[in-house]
Amino acid sequence: VQLQASGGGLVQARGSLRLSCAASGGTFSNYRMGWFRQAPGKERDIIASINWNGNSNAFYVESVKGRFTISKVNANNTMYLQMDTLKPEDTALYYCAARLITIGSWNYWGQGTQVTVSS
Repeated sequence: VQLQASGGGLVQARGSLRLSCAASGGTFSNYRMGWFRQAPGKERDIIASINWNGNSNAFYVESVKGRFTISKVNANNTMYLQMDTLKPEDTALYYCAARLITIGSWNYWGQGTQVTVSS
């Protein structure tokens, strides 16, 4: 399984960005996909996740609820993170990841994409 994240950049506060995560090298029907972020000096934390098939069962960490939307397009094996009303505290390196639904560990990671929000 390979994951390729893209879409980061520099944006002003209250602006928007959309991150993409292209998945390849497997069939993802039994996977859960997620977005993580890591700010300087902090741990990498999950911010949103979604099942690839069936009931999406989307999850959001409290700090991004109502501002970020996770989605995926099965036809092109791509997951997205629409980020609206961005805040300076959203500045971080963002990663996409995948795991089997039946296994708790996130085993597959894309490279990070930097998001910088200026005040």
